[in-house]
Amino acid sequence: MRIIDISMEISEDMPVYPGNPHPSIEKYRQIPEDSTTESKICIGSHTGTHVDALQHVKEDGETVKQIDLENFYGDCQVLDLTRCDENVERADLEEKEIKTGIVLLKTENSLKPYQRFRKDFTYLTLDAAEYLADQNVRTVGIDYLSLVKFDGGRKAEEAHLKANERMTVIEGLDLSKAEPGRYVFSGMPLKIAADGAPMRAVLIDREQE
Repeated sequence: MRIIDISMEISEDMPVYPGNPHPSIEKYRQIPEDSTTESKICIGSHTGTHVDALQHVKEDGETVKQIDLENFYGDCQVLDLTRCDENVERADLEEKEIKTGIVLLKTENSLKPYQRFRKDFTYLTLDAAEYLADQNVRTVGIDYLSLVKFDGGRKAEEAHLKANERMTVIEGLDLSKAEPGRYVFSGMPLKIAADGAPMRAVLIDREQE
């Protein structure tokens, strides 16, 4: 069985979405001065690879701990959308045969390093998000820190809300080493009553079993 790690590493120098706090990792006990090594970790709820809860975009929306755990595990498809440089539109998805409830979008973002935040990342349009939901997709993931256009105004806000209302949204995936195809996805977030939470996401290649 081959397991592919598709999570960003959490570190103090990692890229974060503008306005989000940078991670802080501080050892407050350390061997050999102390009997154990322990650290204080401070991160935002949307750091690195993370899930958005509906509360992120809607005041009375559900929190992370209320999301059905089935949305974080199961058969999935990694779709090759690397030719989509600006955005992923409905027409791009209509060319694909969607067969699973979990869909991960591998865009041009995966061809560029995760060294600094880029405002010109590839994003998902509202029509594309609605199309995925209409195909009974329960979870959508994308290979950047946001599903929607940076500073995209009302249209981006609407796309974000619609996507989160109809699907579980995972952002910040590292799909650079994941070939398009079918896998088993596993990515469990922290059990927390918050608007978002980091997760460790992996793909399991069953063809290697």
